[in-house]
Amino acid sequence: EVRLVESGGGLVQPGGSLTLSCRGSGFGFSIAGMAWVRQAPGKKLEYVSSIAGNGGLIKYADSVKGRFTISRDNGKQKVYLQLHDLKPEDTAIYYCAINNRDYTPRGQGTQVTVSS
Repeated sequence: EVRLVESGGGLVQPGGSLTLSCRGSGFGFSIAGMAWVRQAPGKKLEYVSSIAGNGGLIKYADSVKGRFTISRDNGKQKVYLQLHDLKPEDTAIYYCAINNRDYTPRGQGTQVTVSS
């Protein structure tokens, strides 16, 4: 059974930082492209970033480029997303997912709230 478990979300002030983690199990983690996506209240699911199984081919949405950094540790079966210079518009539930057209399956998500 594929399982993805995110952690690391929270409440942070504008300009602050967070690091999200996601542990995957039940599939070939080290060869799977992984993605982070997010969904803000009342909005559609939005692509944030992705990384190939070998850690190469990293991509970012324009809205987070230069502020977020994706990485992975295949030995720990984890993918990370470092969030810096956070803005109120980054507020959303962040999900890690296997990188495919529908970003499924996904984890349960972790809430990131950026507010003063």
